[in-house]
Amino acid sequence: MLEKIVNQLQGKVRVRVVSGFPERILNLCGAQKLSFWNLRWESPTEFTCELSRQDWYRLRRAAKKLDCTLTLEKKAGVPFFLGRFRRRHVLLAGLCLCGALLFFGSFFIWDFTIEGNDTVSDEEILRALQENGITIGTFGFSVDAEDLRNHVLLEIPELSWITVNVSGCQAHVQVRERIPAPELANKRKPTNVVAAQAGLILKVQALDGQAMVLPGTTVEKGQILISGVVDTDTKGARILAGMGKVYARTWYRLTTTLPLTEEKKVYGREETKYALDFGTTRIKFYRNSSIEGKNYDKITTRRRLTFFGIPLPAIWVRENYHIYVTEPVSVQPAEAEAKGKRILAEYLNSQMGEEDSVSSTLCSSRQKDGALVVTLTAECKQQIGKTVDILTDTKD
Repeated sequence: MLEKIVNQLQGKVRVRVVSGFPERILNLCGAQKLSFWNLRWESPTEFTCELSRQDWYRLRRAAKKLDCTLTLEKKAGVPFFLGRFRRRHVLLAGLCLCGALLFFGSFFIWDFTIEGNDTVSDEEILRALQENGITIGTFGFSVDAEDLRNHVLLEIPELSWITVNVSGCQAHVQVRERIPAPELANKRKPTNVVAAQAGLILKVQALDGQAMVLPGTTVEKGQILISGVVDTDTKGARILAGMGKVYARTWYRLTTTLPLTEEKKVYGREETKYALDFGTTRIKFYRNSSIEGKNYDKITTRRRLTFFGIPLPAIWVRENYHIYVTEPVSVQPAEAEAKGKRILAEYLNSQMGEEDSVSSTLCSSRQKDGALVVTLTAECKQQIGKTVDILTDTKD
């Protein structure tokens, strides 16, 4: 990237060399310490390459005594661009002013990128940075990463680490979210383990308390599986913190109703609007911001502007509006059944825990009153134990 910027600033050319002995030109470049790149052989006696503007002038003078032909094919870079304005002083002064503004503007923050956040939103992080003086237009060298870290971490306790690295006019915000500590079981609090779902018991793991069911038995929802009240031979009953896991086969029967007609989008006219975002200011290149028609799909494309490879604090925004109307269309029963099965399967998976799994499913459907009733029957393996408190009398 840096080499590309340097070549643009000092100017570069593409040269075509034709000679009966082209290796002499290459040897001459080596002897004169002339740098060239992107060498491409067009034929045994012809090749093209790129040089800097200064090395091109030196090569042209040194190659006068050789039997060769040098042809300048392309010129690029700042010197050649400025050469067009030798007699246009006003344009040259405006160009210099623009370059000065770009140079000094690169010391300020005009854009943010945030990495490492999953649960904390970008808006929350940007709001905390703004409250601590880091926003669009802030002088980049004034950012104190350590002081900023101390204040932001107090405002957003979900973060364990944050840093801001300023590169040109862009601030790269890197965060690390705090891993919540697991909740510790309170062994002094009397509890029971009850069934969160009816099923057929497969396995009982009682960590504390007394198991009240055996594998192979069926249980109802709310039935006690591991009791925190344990009888003793000498002192009566003991009240413990019943803990453990109980695995069982469970069955689900889920139903949903889907209409056999739906609204389909019919697209018509399209509108395109352009704008320029400069920091928090938007310059609109359209008069009326309203869109004819209530229904439309909006596609926004954002492209950062550059100047000779240098990113500018400006973003070109293109907004495409696809206006549509809706009309009813019939839906095939097979498509409706597949959609209903997908909906029910997603809901079923949302009811499964980390240790749960779906063993088998069976889907059926029937038409009723112009709609399709889809039924999903599933057999699962689940951990159905749920801890509940034991209500004890605290009176003397």
